[in-house]
Amino acid sequence: MNRFLTIVIIISSLYFQTSWCQVGLLTVDDFKPSSVNQLGKQYPQVNSEGRVRTSISAPQATKVQLDLGGVKYDLVKDGNGVWQGESDPQVEGFHYYQLNIDGASVPDPGTIYFYGAGRSGSGIEIPAVDQDFYALKDLPHGLVSENIYFSKLTNSFRRCFVYTPAGYTENLKNRYPVLYLQHGSFEDETGWASQGKANLILDNLIASKKATPMIIVMDNGYAYKANDTSLRPESVFEQVVITEIIPMIDAQFRTIPNRENRAIAGLSMGANQTMRIMMNNLNTFSYYGGFSGTANYPSADVIDVATFLDGKYKDGKEVNSKIKVFWLGLGTKEPTPFPGSVGAFKNMLDKQGIKYTFYESPGTAHEWLTWRRCLYQYAPLLFK
Repeated sequence: MNRFLTIVIIISSLYFQTSWCQVGLLTVDDFKPSSVNQLGKQYPQVNSEGRVRTSISAPQATKVQLDLGGVKYDLVKDGNGVWQGESDPQVEGFHYYQLNIDGASVPDPGTIYFYGAGRSGSGIEIPAVDQDFYALKDLPHGLVSENIYFSKLTNSFRRCFVYTPAGYTENLKNRYPVLYLQHGSFEDETGWASQGKANLILDNLIASKKATPMIIVMDNGYAYKANDTSLRPESVFEQVVITEIIPMIDAQFRTIPNRENRAIAGLSMGANQTMRIMMNNLNTFSYYGGFSGTANYPSADVIDVATFLDGKYKDGKEVNSKIKVFWLGLGTKEPTPFPGSVGAFKNMLDKQGIKYTFYESPGTAHEWLTWRRCLYQYAPLLFK
């Protein structure tokens, strides 16, 4: 009997040792603090597999979870009341996340906060293989300035962020083309210079002489008619852009104030907005970029050119004569309905003979790495 128990113990010991080794093999223990942590904070961390490890002190809590990418991961509490745990491997790039403490969703106090998903919250960077194009480097850098203005159309104070390239404050005789660049839904005017790293992307492109030095204007796409109390207030963003923002930018900055030196682009909701603004104002813009979105036409696969052009332009040839670059891009892992709607929109453009450039970001979904790559591909085509 004793011999039998000894054998059982040995087998059990070997089993648990093997299981422990297998668990250990599942997670590479090379975690490092995230690049978007607050100063001096060691958590959250990311390893070479793209797993996120987070830690928070909450001695009185009974359940704490990491909520990342729509998946919740349970954290484990140690004897000091510190909860810690990690996620499955994540797709490279930037992601929003939260901690859930006893049912309450809160930002992780270890990270810088970003406005996205309709709230200010935590973000994590999973290092990308091509992150060099948006990396902070020792080269001339432009300036991102905050510009506050009063909008008569919305009867409110608004703001935009304006990127001016390196040399703008020294070369006072130089004038610059302008790109108007829009964020997506549940985000705001801070997105492109924060999560999107638009300024670093342009700094690197301009320094390597791959892009023309340009001004970038990033405004808030949510703009509603003054005193509109309806359940679905009327958006006046197009009018704000055309009658308030552009005249203000041309007055305050050394722009080249003509259509040949204006471009417009946006991501997701911003792609839809800028498509309509572009098509309604081809006398104002010459370049268009749509990142993960198109105009929300109900039947883009069968739409005719008259509907697309809204009766303003004769045919696709006239559009080609007006638009120098018509650019569309999205990630290869975008969820429905984006690939289908963009594909249907491309089919319509093909039928009408409208020229365009199409790009797919490999391995990314509806996320900031897709849109960073889109800007990186789009910007060098402007103002040539």
